[in-house]
Amino acid sequence: MSNPDGAPRAASGSPFRAAYATAHEQALAQALAARGVDEPDVTASPSQGTTPDSPWIELPRAKWSQLAHDSHIALDQATVERLRSRQDPTDERDVEEVYLPLAQLISLRLKNRGRLFSAQNDFLQLDAERTPLIVGVAGSVAVGKSTAARLLQELLSRDAAHPNVALVPTDGFLYPTAELERLGLLARKGFPESYDRRALLKFVVDVKSGCRDLSVPVYSQVLYDIVPGELNRIHNPDIVILEGLNVLQPAVVGPDGHTGLTVGDFMDFSVFVDADEADIERWFVERAVAFRASADDPDSFFKTYAGLSDEEYRSEARKVWEAINGPNLRDNIAPTKPRATAILRKGSDHRIESVRIRKI
Repeated sequence: MSNPDGAPRAASGSPFRAAYATAHEQALAQALAARGVDEPDVTASPSQGTTPDSPWIELPRAKWSQLAHDSHIALDQATVERLRSRQDPTDERDVEEVYLPLAQLISLRLKNRGRLFSAQNDFLQLDAERTPLIVGVAGSVAVGKSTAARLLQELLSRDAAHPNVALVPTDGFLYPTAELERLGLLARKGFPESYDRRALLKFVVDVKSGCRDLSVPVYSQVLYDIVPGELNRIHNPDIVILEGLNVLQPAVVGPDGHTGLTVGDFMDFSVFVDADEADIERWFVERAVAFRASADDPDSFFKTYAGLSDEEYRSEARKVWEAINGPNLRDNIAPTKPRATAILRKGSDHRIESVRIRKI
């Protein structure tokens, strides 16, 4: 069974993981050591909390929810149901207690970034226009990052200060299936190298360069491929939300030891949706079963599996996780978690239990 979010990989560790450890983890450890602070464990359970010397502040859900300011913005249950992914139990209470405070924090960043931009223009004697805020939303397959991104888009767009909020899934930057076959990368679909990183980087550079009219390819989970000739067109956005597996991935280290720019260099705020791997695997299998409904569509990639029994289908989904999504999470996605501005930690019931915000 193939998988829209990944593909089989070699058993050895990812070169990206090693490069990441060298380029980021060691630098963080050295910076903290210079301050006489032990390196924090961002994988710690919420109950362990953080210390005053930690670069993170961690708040249990109850305390985080109290940070929300009075707001006229609210989403009814019908809207939440329209925005959430299959098998995701997110409801109005989750929006009010978790996503509304997060949207307000992002709005605060945008407001103060605007003030800094104006002050810098005055200092440099420029008359440049402010460019959009870029927000990244990262996390594993099936963890709920798409739901988080859509909810943030809806909440942020209801604020009159920034009504034009574009959501860009990075699936659109996957190489088309035919190109993956030509490059010999079809067995690595969903891993960092299966994305057109140059095109993705050009997109964020264009956003930050002030381009008013942008377009990105569209990916179909049903077709399991880029939709030929279809584009997501974006005009003059206030905020761009970039959602995908590897939006926090650091730059690739070249043979000469040098690195170039990466998408993360242009992020103004980023969110990582986190949970235990065992829970994510279970959610993935449940979602895969839900996707079977599309097997009746003659254009669906999943029609190949229409003849399987429920148990056979679940077994195939678990094999996909073990061979593909689990390794991709451990080697390529989870290592980027410390780069996020905010970490939303979920419990086994898919509910967000705590929020961790980076202070530096």
